Amino acid sequence: QVQLTESGGGLVQAGDSLRLSCSASGRTLSSYAMGWFRQAPGKEREFVAGITSSSTTTYADSVKGRVSISRDNAQNTVSLQMNSLKPEDTAVYYCAVSSRTSTTSWARDYYYWGQGTQVTVSS
Repeated sequence: QVQLTESGGGLVQAGDSLRLSCSASGRTLSSYAMGWFRQAPGKEREFVAGITSSSTTTYADSVKGRVSISRDNAQNTVSLQMNSLKPEDTAVYYCAVSSRTSTTSWARDYYYWGQGTQVTVSS
């Protein structure tokens, strides 16, 4: 069983930066593709960024150029650096373990999820 814990969320102003972290226990993540998703009130969960075990990254068009995903296998963590935040980035952010070797944008392809961390961006 894998337990994922997200941290780093908070209330910031538009244009600010945040770094989210996802730590894992119960299993080493180094061989898994990982993803970050977000869900705003009344909306479906959407893909933000993904990283494979070899650190190949993918990003949603809505965050490309503002967001960077990385992993630290020694620390068993995955991070999401978010810059130039916008009010539309407001959501609960989740990290997840992919059931595939590659990253996909489909939530159904991820089988372990954290509880999420709230990010609120004020205008």
